[in-house]
Amino acid sequence: MSIFDKLHERYDRWYEKHKRIFLKEVETVKKINFSGRGIEIGVGTGRFASLLNVKYGIDPSLKMLLKAKERGIKVIKAKGEFLPFKSGIFDFALIIVTICFVKEPLKVLNETRRILKTGGKVIVGIIDKNSILGKEYQKKESPFYKEAKFYSSEDILEFFKKTGFEYTNAFQFLILQEQIKQGFNEGGFVAISGIKK
Repeated sequence: MSIFDKLHERYDRWYEKHKRIFLKEVETVKKINFSGRGIEIGVGTGRFASLLNVKYGIDPSLKMLLKAKERGIKVIKAKGEFLPFKSGIFDFALIIVTICFVKEPLKVLNETRRILKTGGKVIVGIIDKNSILGKEYQKKESPFYKEAKFYSSEDILEFFKKTGFEYTNAFQFLILQEQIKQGFNEGGFVAISGIKK
């Protein structure tokens, strides 16, 4: 059983305990314009998907998916490396604080690209490893982040290049200043978007 199945309640409580930060992260993602039929890859308990009008979600953790289902998400138990969908059926895909937990990020992005329509968007949300927040997370003994591999915004742009996404935009949340800004390299939480050409 994965740590996410074992501690799904604890994971979900984080969003209540840190609601102000979570809502700012949601706002950061919203700054990137996306619409249509969407999916969240690594939907977890559905916190982001339910506030961002995302109808579909996949996750390998059954207990997390049950929570996401309660929040109105149509869920499927699956891994991002093997998405059980036809090609070219989604307008956008969110991958929010998930890339750090997958074994093969390029495979996940290639699969994401496959299920997106031409002109479809991917939005990758990360805790930037070079930020103050990223450095703190890497030091923490959190059971969730022990297995995580953090990436920088530049790493994500490199992943985009390797998987055929064209970078379009990024927004970042600067926690100490409580400010959302365009771009990256300052904020702890960053949402980076790419388009399938």
